[in-house]
Amino acid sequence: MESTEVVRSLAALAQPVRLQVFRALVVAGSGGMTPGTMAEGLDIPANTLSFHLKELSHAGLVTQERSSRNIIYRAAYDRMNALLGYLTENCCRGGACVVEAQAASCHC
Repeated sequence: MESTEVVRSLAALAQPVRLQVFRALVVAGSGGMTPGTMAEGLDIPANTLSFHLKELSHAGLVTQERSSRNIIYRAAYDRMNALLGYLTENCCRGGACVVEAQAASCHC
């Protein structure tokens, strides 16, 4: 993953409503959600949700698919995993990280 893609993804998630929408889509799994279901479940006005879904789509964090008369949105797990991989790529100098219960620090 290129650093420009990482920045775009992190910028998209650095907004409370978009983070909430993305997390809801992650929880929904591969079945995804329609905008109506999201708007109702998250208590977000439809026009506001539409704006935020567009931003998440632009960042590559969500996908959309037409199913009959509905549009189904899904979290882009491959992109999410690539982002997490990029962020942790050099953790503990490439060794396995062990988190201590009390200090929550990395040991190499």
